[in-house]
Amino acid sequence: MTRFLFAFLFISLITSAQNDSIKKKDKKGGGSMFKDAGDAAKMILAKQKLYAGQYVSALNTYREVEKNEPENSTVLHYIGYCYFGLKNFPKAKENFLKAKEKKNNFKPETHVMLGKIYQIEEDFDKAIEEFNTYKSVPSKDKESMEEADLLLSQCQNAKAMIAAPLTVEVSNLGADINSEYDDKNPCVTADGSKLVFTTRRPETTNSEVDAEGDGKYFEDIYIAAYDSAKKTFGKADEVPGSINTKAHDACTSISADGKQIFLYKNDINDKESRGGDVFVSKVNSGKWKTPAPIGKPIASSYWEGGACVSPDGKKYFFTSERTGGFGGSDIWMVERPNQKEWGKPVNLGPAVNTAYDEAGMFLAPDGKTLFFCSNGPKSMGSYDVFKTVYTNGKWSDPVNLGYPINSGAKEGQLTISADAKFAYISSERKGGLGENDIYKIDLKDYAILEADGKKKVSNGLSILKGTVRDGYEGYGLPDVEILLTDDSGAQISSTNTNENGEYFFTIKGGGYNLTVKKKGFKDITERINLATSDKETVTLEKGYLLKK
Repeated sequence: MTRFLFAFLFISLITSAQNDSIKKKDKKGGGSMFKDAGDAAKMILAKQKLYAGQYVSALNTYREVEKNEPENSTVLHYIGYCYFGLKNFPKAKENFLKAKEKKNNFKPETHVMLGKIYQIEEDFDKAIEEFNTYKSVPSKDKESMEEADLLLSQCQNAKAMIAAPLTVEVSNLGADINSEYDDKNPCVTADGSKLVFTTRRPETTNSEVDAEGDGKYFEDIYIAAYDSAKKTFGKADEVPGSINTKAHDACTSISADGKQIFLYKNDINDKESRGGDVFVSKVNSGKWKTPAPIGKPIASSYWEGGACVSPDGKKYFFTSERTGGFGGSDIWMVERPNQKEWGKPVNLGPAVNTAYDEAGMFLAPDGKTLFFCSNGPKSMGSYDVFKTVYTNGKWSDPVNLGYPINSGAKEGQLTISADAKFAYISSERKGGLGENDIYKIDLKDYAILEADGKKKVSNGLSILKGTVRDGYEGYGLPDVEILLTDDSGAQISSTNTNENGEYFFTIKGGGYNLTVKKKGFKDITERINLATSDKETVTLEKGYLLKK
């Protein structure tokens, strides 16, 4: 996936491969920058490993060079860079500070990397100092100047947002969910009963690591059930069924009804997922089926990083680097009126997508509020979570959710339940148990779905669900249209049953006229009253039998 935020660093790596590693004349006109001739070759080899994201292997090679070159700032810089790629920020900082102190063959980019660590630590004044120092260095290219300006803008945003914090409480979900490893991408069902997420913890003592990548354990998907007595999620475990493999398996969303998990797979040994594509797994008798490619038009020859579906099942949102976008990874939307048809994918446009990367989407149960991550100039640092609302036929200008939902570190996707009482987010912020951790956001004093953040009498939604069956055979009927209208006959919402005949609505409580329609069967019309509650998400289950 394109990462504009690090673009100049990779350009620097490429353009400096010869300058740093091949024999180079010193200021006096002779010799090499390395005492040992073999170290120059090792530097080139190490950079090739960096290009491939093999941080552990690259780090080991740089460490070999360091034995002969303990005073060489360039070597120390790349050691710090490897640790940064491995998200070991304390060790990265230690080596960048050493590189800054030594000054022998000093790389100005060290200022930027050190500034990024200060940004993660929320020491924004020191971060700004490092970025400005880098900007003062002569002979910078255009990309590196844009990078420095971007980071400075983020730091200024952070200072302003921290000075005006939101009235929310952010707490770590603890050891039942998080681990000393990477835990991210929290996805919660509309009723708040299930949490699925991605983790890089070992399944067993013999779990394999990504030896060709960063040397860490492969990603897997875990699940936890909500404990109503303890008012929190219980201990997480592997998703039951055939969803996890020996390669990387990362969830990107779970459908509102909890029946489908969308995931990102990228396995060089699997032609269907090679290069990065979206898959979907469906639950059957409590176990998750082997994920199947979501297929066209979401899948393409370009990189796709994930998808989520609207509560009514008619709209799919996904990230892609396909042509026609505005930056690296953009958010697209495609409509699916029934189980057999797809519309044409549409880019959400320049109001939402930027020249940077957009990722980590979640469509709220209200069906119109889209949360997503972006690493552009309106962020506090790296990726932040933003909100856009679909009104009057267009998406509103995205708004940064602010501090402390966002931080100076990288935030992952955010998800909320139908009652909008709590949100869940992954973050690399300081104070976690591992790398990314999953956090709970208490929204009792902040209405996240409202433009002004102020609570209404009840801003949560209720759930209406059920199964439509054949009145003679008894099996679930797919593609049955369910309509909800008000007393004037105006349509409020609609959906179609899935392949098992199941339907699912998240909607405000009240009285509705419900109509069940399928060609070849008699219509059913019924008046329903859906209750609301400030204490919990109300669920009403209604089943129907259609007859010819």
